[in-house]
Amino acid sequence: MLDLIGQLWFSFGGLNHSRFMYPTIYHALLDLFGIEWGWTRLLNSFGFFVALAFLAASYTLGLELKRKARQGLFIPTKRVVIKGGKPDWTEVFTSAFMGFLIGWKFIYLAIYGSELFASGSNPQRFLFSWDGSWLIGFGMMLVMGGWRYWEFKKEQLPEPLREEIDVYPHHLTGNFTFAAAVFGILGAKLFHLLENPREFVEFFQHPSFNSFISGLTVYGGLILGSIGVLLYARTKGVNGWHLSDAAAPGLILAYGIGRIGCQVSGDGDWGIANTAPKPGWLSWLPDWLWAYDYPNNVNYDANYPQYLGELNDTNVLPITDPNVPCFDGYCTHLDPMVFPTPVYETLMATGIFLFLWMMRKRLAIPGLMFASYLMLNGVERFFIEKIRVNNKFDLLGIQATQAEVIAVLFFLVGAALFVYRKRTATSPSPH
Repeated sequence: MLDLIGQLWFSFGGLNHSRFMYPTIYHALLDLFGIEWGWTRLLNSFGFFVALAFLAASYTLGLELKRKARQGLFIPTKRVVIKGGKPDWTEVFTSAFMGFLIGWKFIYLAIYGSELFASGSNPQRFLFSWDGSWLIGFGMMLVMGGWRYWEFKKEQLPEPLREEIDVYPHHLTGNFTFAAAVFGILGAKLFHLLENPREFVEFFQHPSFNSFISGLTVYGGLILGSIGVLLYARTKGVNGWHLSDAAAPGLILAYGIGRIGCQVSGDGDWGIANTAPKPGWLSWLPDWLWAYDYPNNVNYDANYPQYLGELNDTNVLPITDPNVPCFDGYCTHLDPMVFPTPVYETLMATGIFLFLWMMRKRLAIPGLMFASYLMLNGVERFFIEKIRVNNKFDLLGIQATQAEVIAVLFFLVGAALFVYRKRTATSPSPH
């Protein structure tokens, strides 16, 4: 898996620029390794990197919460668990149901995927249909349900034991991540629809899984995702300042990883048209880092057909270069080329992450780490917006994008929070 990620990213520097755009993992495997697994058409490359982003944020959050727990900054809560009790039939039936889904859809898909999608049919349409193998589904239901029941029976004691255990915030890392994912995706979609009113109508006219996961606004996901996590933390008595500080480095790291997905898939988060020649002092820079045409990007929808991205001063043309593969349903590129802003943002986000990671032990006052993250995030996004394609609004006579406004607010809130915490808190306190 790591080798695949590396090739997806570092192949940008190769001579063959056809290896740059992969709408799905299927196209990446086919182009890089010659592997043709039809079922991998279900795996959008953007979604793949979003999943990696959540994993990275969750991992760094867990590390920081453990470190803060060792410092005595969290007071654990108590929870009573029963060991050796009777089988929990809710868990048994849940395992059986999951087994049925895996067998009915995904194992069937892995076996017959190449045949199912050989005609170029929509993979997502199959996923949300009644098609599948009921026989394999029922077989997997018995296997997974029976296995969970056997595990309960194996651990069952003549007399169940009641045990009180300590629960620290790092034990809840998975729950924090789940809350961030649910609220974050909803927020990202909501803010995108507010920024693009025409897509609001189209979303309900042609509802689909693809239309839901495409067109996401990062700041919307960050804001609502943070609210969801803090609300959950409040129910568990977890200190919000320490939690926010622990999450800050992972948030910007996840942002950078997500932007890799934007670049690899070509989801429209690119820059404005760049027709200027590359300056001589940047002669060492690969040409694609100065201007790029995003061949086979995901924004062209062959089903309607229409272009779903924001184009500004560039056009969408069919791919005619014989050296560039033409993926069915995605065979377009941009003309003129544009700034590959997702790459710039990945590099800047990585730099901010490394800085915050180095400073995390020095900024001892609760809230300073998160305040620093807000300021650095705001600065990065404000300046990248100057060369990104985005809808502009008239705000008190000033032309600005939604992201620019939020970036300024992030910086101001972060600066105010930094000053406030420096004046009102002199040392970390456990909670």
